[in-house]
Amino acid sequence: MSDKLKIKLTLADRIYPMTITADQEASLRASAKKIDSMIKQLQENYAVRDKQDVLAMCALQYAAQLEKQSENNEVEESESIKINEFIQLIDLHLATY
Repeated sequence: MSDKLKIKLTLADRIYPMTITADQEASLRASAKKIDSMIKQLQENYAVRDKQDVLAMCALQYAAQLEKQSENNEVEESESIKINEFIQLIDLHLATY
């Protein structure tokens, strides 16, 4: 028995057959749904009809979101390191008394 699934995803009115693992299916289907939703929104808001332009704009928006998320994670990690350093300083200070 194979742990691979054959599915078809529709993006920008095109069907893409894929062979995936079962644990990928839900996230891929949800991602395809979000992409199609963004495509429709971009077409309505910007009157763009060329699918390649819409897909490029969609990819840019998702890449920008990932970049912002990455920056936020770096800030959180930096803050966490600083907090741990402060805790170590406090522990060291308390240990001397």
